[in-house]
Amino acid sequence: MMSLYLEHFGLTREPFSIVPDPGFLYPSHYHRQAVAHLKYGLEREGGFVLLTGEVGTGKTTLIRTFLKSMPAHVRTAYILNSQLQVSDLLASICLELSIKSVARDGVSFVKACIDALYDDLLADHARGNRTLIIIEEAQNLGRDVLETLRLLSNLETHTDKLLHILLVGQPEFLETLAQHDMRQLNQRVVSRFHLQPIDRKELADYVRYRLHKAGAKRAIFEDSCIPVIYKLTEGIPRLINLICQHALVAAYATGRYSISKKLLKEAAAEALPSSGLTRHVKGRWIVGLPLALVIILGVVGLQEAIKEDFHKIDSAKLIDFPPNAEVSNANNLVDTTERTALSSDWILSKQSSSEFVETSQNDISQSPASDIGDPRDSQAQTEDHRFDAKTELLKLWVPQSFLVLSSSSAKEILRLKEETIFLSDLDAMRALDRPGLVTLSQMGHAKTMVLIGIQNNFVTVRGEFGDEKVEFSDLLAGWNREYTYIWRPPPNYEVLQGDQRNKPLINWLQERFLQLDSAYERMITGGRYTEALQFHVLEFQRLYGLKQDGILGPETIMMINRLTDPSTPSILVRS
Repeated sequence: MMSLYLEHFGLTREPFSIVPDPGFLYPSHYHRQAVAHLKYGLEREGGFVLLTGEVGTGKTTLIRTFLKSMPAHVRTAYILNSQLQVSDLLASICLELSIKSVARDGVSFVKACIDALYDDLLADHARGNRTLIIIEEAQNLGRDVLETLRLLSNLETHTDKLLHILLVGQPEFLETLAQHDMRQLNQRVVSRFHLQPIDRKELADYVRYRLHKAGAKRAIFEDSCIPVIYKLTEGIPRLINLICQHALVAAYATGRYSISKKLLKEAAAEALPSSGLTRHVKGRWIVGLPLALVIILGVVGLQEAIKEDFHKIDSAKLIDFPPNAEVSNANNLVDTTERTALSSDWILSKQSSSEFVETSQNDISQSPASDIGDPRDSQAQTEDHRFDAKTELLKLWVPQSFLVLSSSSAKEILRLKEETIFLSDLDAMRALDRPGLVTLSQMGHAKTMVLIGIQNNFVTVRGEFGDEKVEFSDLLAGWNREYTYIWRPPPNYEVLQGDQRNKPLINWLQERFLQLDSAYERMITGGRYTEALQFHVLEFQRLYGLKQDGILGPETIMMINRLTDPSTPSILVRS
């Protein structure tokens, strides 16, 4: 039954499940900030890290995503049940960390657990590891449990704390910490972040992102649905998922292939009875999820029994079947030629969600007519996709899972920066080694193409009619020498020179040097661009033929990226 439901929309997975699946986490502005705060807290010397947020904002999904990217040297104890006594909490922590407490005469179970934990933490610290305890639903923790956690945070050597504790809870937990008797714990929070709902401007990207992750090849929700979803949910992901899920079931049960504003409101009235929409729905059947599933099961039985003649059934007694299931509407898809391996099967768009459609020619004959269940709900959407050089350039940088986002969102999430310079020769282009835009003047007309490769004295450019290999001298004849390219600056990027302080950038630089040379010894810099570190940058610049000024600028960073990040696009074609 569920496979038929997914097949109806061309999906491979359930797109709007409320299960906290890390694979479906949309990297909103607030979620990216939250991850940055969590990483910062983990890098500190120890103490408490605090993540709060309203119910349904995605805290658990975020934490599970964070756990998947945890470095190998960090052990974690993940406690989901916060309604525990002190002894139960300590036992759970020891169990998660595979620590066996040794019972001793005259020693309480709590002290035995703490002693065993301390011994284990000391041994693990000596091996260069860290330990993180994560506790969900922290608003349920009792005062005695919070005091025990505070005492655990005191476990330390002469120079280092041995434990990081991440508390995840609802906003009322902040009120608990603000109490006078909680001030000792509150003052030990080294990093805190309150997770906000999704912004209105990101909501369309959120819906598209989840549909794409589930295998969607076309827009399913009309643009007019987005303001309605935001008004009803205020951007809370769990409520968004609930409404969208009900809308998909309603559309399937009534034979529609797209969801209109009207259908969405009817489904939302059932999904969120307190929304106030119910009173506006008169004389129209509202498809509740349980009822829809019963109907779907009935449809499956009828299809199995009647096979080819299902369209003859009196639809008024059950549901509205499509009048012609074989109707094909090519307006839902775009007929394009196959791209090379450097491009994507998806077209990036800066406009509405209706522009995010698959470019597979093979699927045109299989595309259902748009909303054939009720022609009043939707109009067939037509697209006129022309070659866009900027979009093609961006697609070389953007992973396929991000291609459903708008260009600006993709650039922000992936920290991509666009630069324009003037190039006069082939050597300078080789040294830059980044695909870029070139504007050519031919017969009085200007056209912009993407330069994607250099081999000997030839360059390969991508344009409206595909890829073309031309001599560089021919390119120079019509080129204005302007070259627009994309690069990825490190976190917290700025040009570094002298004794400037920038801890995130210094950490990034030293991690990259370690990638380049396993013998490199990480320096203690206090987050400053010290003379010793500048010397290493000078040596790097000398080794790779860069300007030897010791300044950590774009040219040096791009060379580091080229050597350490295999996903960085290159234009150098090896013979």
